[in-house]
Amino acid sequence: MSTENLPQNPEQPSRKPRVAVVFGGRSSEHGISVVTAGAVLRAIDRTKYDVLPIGITQDGRWALTADEPDRMAIVDRTAPNVDQLAESAEGGVVLSVDPANREVVYSEPGSVPKALGEVDVVFPVLHGPYGEDGTLQGLLELSGVPYVGAGVLASAVGQDKEYMKRVFTSFGLKVGPYVVIRPREWERDEPGARRKIIDFAGEHGWPLFVKPARAGSSFGITKVDDLGGLDEAIAEAQRHDPKIIVEAALRGREIECGVLEFEDGPRASVPAEIPPVQAHAFYDFEAKYIDSADGIVPAPLTDEQTAEVRRLAVEAFDAASCEGLVRADFFLTEDGEFVINEINTMPGFTPISMYPRMWQETGVDYQELVDRLVQAALRRSTGLR
Repeated sequence: MSTENLPQNPEQPSRKPRVAVVFGGRSSEHGISVVTAGAVLRAIDRTKYDVLPIGITQDGRWALTADEPDRMAIVDRTAPNVDQLAESAEGGVVLSVDPANREVVYSEPGSVPKALGEVDVVFPVLHGPYGEDGTLQGLLELSGVPYVGAGVLASAVGQDKEYMKRVFTSFGLKVGPYVVIRPREWERDEPGARRKIIDFAGEHGWPLFVKPARAGSSFGITKVDDLGGLDEAIAEAQRHDPKIIVEAALRGREIECGVLEFEDGPRASVPAEIPPVQAHAFYDFEAKYIDSADGIVPAPLTDEQTAEVRRLAVEAFDAASCEGLVRADFFLTEDGEFVINEINTMPGFTPISMYPRMWQETGVDYQELVDRLVQAALRRSTGLR
């Protein structure tokens, strides 16, 4: 049969990959996540990608939000929130958990649900629990949608300071002294749990840093100089996480290094140094995001020290099975040894944050950084890999 007179179907032009930027969330780091999303939305190349901003409110609702990065900024020392950006106070966004269907649906009470089209990759810029800890990553794995950054295991390890240190130790990376108090210990024997910390202080000396075990951006962290401040510090940490970790103070310089996934594997940026912050007891949230404490990029290290910390940063990335990006934080002790403090699988990512600044100095500007992360996600499949 001749096909000469049948209607012809010219080949449709391929559409641009669709990136859902997911931000906000239920953790205490909600506000800085919104700020980060604004920076990503401003930087992402709209000639290469279609973009769908999705905000998660502090009570967990997935909201369709305005694509207006200028509204996602800290104003008068106050961080923005998703409720200010949501298109509706009640509407919700739903991502299918059927791997054969990547369509996003938006619905409001009393209205017919509206299909928003398929999503090719999710760029989650959430910090802390319910976003950076493997929970969102697990949902995306079930949905079959590729995503930027670490997978389920690496995200969980990177969020839990205890198990992060245990993994690093098992791979031969040096960590500082610490002790963990789990909620069950505190509930069953509060005096015994407190005594455990006091004994730790007796062995390693004051000051101590009392921290939530699974929080970031320095929320809930207290530097404790003596026994008199201990109970208040414990209560503050437990306000963010029932599991707390207590770390001995390490004498030395704070050095950070960024790791980024390239086509041939992870590479490390030039390192940075966080100098002592005079107006703050340590490098806390306000120093990082409000007062914009100046990190020194690149860090004034010898060539040998720079090579060593870059090597160790990639080792930490591999030890935790990370993907996409990591910021690795170290202490350079007085005897010249690098001790790893922690990694962040979704580090502060505003243009003034240390991770983008380190890569800028290494030769990867903010827009290219965003693009490389999206491309790395698109190259990966979900599931076991």
